[in-house]
This record gives sequence, C-alpha cells and structure tokens, in this order.
Amino acid sequence: MKEMIKMVLVLTILCGVAGLSLSSLKITTAKRIEEQVLTYVQEPAIIKIFPNSENSPVEDRKTFNIKGKDITIFPIKEDGKISAIALESFGKGYGGNIGVMVGFDIKTDSLLGIGITTMKETPGIGSVVGEPKFTQQFVGIAPPIASKKEKGTIDTVSGATISSLGTITAVKKAVQTYTQLKPEIIKEN
Repeated sequence: MKEMIKMVLVLTILCGVAGLSLSSLKITTAKRIEEQVLTYVQEPAIIKIFPNSENSPVEDRKTFNIKGKDITIFPIKEDGKISAIALESFGKGYGGNIGVMVGFDIKTDSLLGIGITTMKETPGIGSVVGEPKFTQQFVGIAPPIASKKEKGTIDTVSGATISSLGTITAVKKAVQTYTQLKPEIIKEN
C-alpha cells in the first residue's frame, strides 16, 4: 500500500509539473503566434482583396465584442476615413473549417472580394475554392449571398460542392457579423 501511495504521489507531481510547463509555454508564445497568423495568414488574404490600400489594415485593426465574442475588423482607409473593412469568418468544408477573409464596401454594403485564409481541402479538388475562378464571383455582389442552387449568383465548383458551400456559408456569416457591426464602424469614422 505504501508503494502505491508513493507511485501516485510521484505521478501527481510529474503531471502537475508537465501541466504547469505547458500552460506557461502557451502563455509565453500566444502573442508571437497571433503575430504570425496576422502576418502570414490574414494579411495576404487582405492584400488580395485590397491591393492598393493606403493604410496597413493589420496595424489599424480594431476589435469589437458581439454577444461575448471578440470580432477583429481590418479597416481600409481613404483620405483618413474608413471606406471598407475586412473580417474573417469560417465555414465547414470537406476537410475541416475554411477560413475566409471578406471585404465590404461600407457605403454600398457590397462585397469587394474574398480571400481564403485557411483550409484543409483536397488539393486540386476542394482547394479550387481558393482560386480566382471561384473567388471572383463574390466581387461586387450585394447580400444576400446564395449559391445558384439557392437561387443566388454563386456557382459551386463541380466535385467540390461541400468546399464551395462551406465558403459560401463563411461569407454569409461574415455578412451577418458585418450587419451587426456596421453601426459601431460608422461611429468610429
């Protein structure tokens, strides 16, 4: 019995030390990971949508809280005023979540484009949703966003229907978020 207590005590101490080490590592690297995601994932998608932005949307980003959830927007400025924003949303694809950066014109509420931030779709099939042939369909359209099957304007990719619908879902979620945030964005202007 004494040996068993000793073993349990040693395992408890080892697990405690390991847990403490992992949590401190996470806390230490969280800021660096966030910077890497901004620089190498989100910023390239924003640049695809807004190649001629006067400001740095990543540096000028703002965070809003909607129903307890933090939403980061990336403002695009013209003459010092916000003319457009980008925000990231997610939809369920075949291989997991598809991250989509969606650009909005705040004057017309139309989409200025989308850029794929993250996806694990099948190369050459589902990954086609990241190519211009698919993403260009979103440029200039006004909500509501819907696939042709839903009597909308977005044509899904043959063989990648789930990936296409996941991307469309992400854009729809972004539209909902934008609609909720627009009064706050206008106040900021």
